[in-house]
Amino acid sequence: MPLTRTWAKSSHSDPNGGNCIEARQPGTGTVQVRDSKDTSSPSLSFSSDCWQAFTATVRAADPDD
Repeated sequence: MPLTRTWAKSSHSDPNGGNCIEARQPGTGTVQVRDSKDTSSPSLSFSSDCWQAFTATVRAADPDD
């Protein structure tokens, strides 16, 4: 999922309201993640390096991605 300053929903999110996340990169070096079903809830913040390592691990574990 390309990250921008605005929230973007994962392409793997369930369109019927299932497990969904949104992420954004509000500034250099930081990525925020939130539950797209409850956008008023707090978001989690990660360093860009940590987020890249996490997403690389997830992609490596999913051969269909």
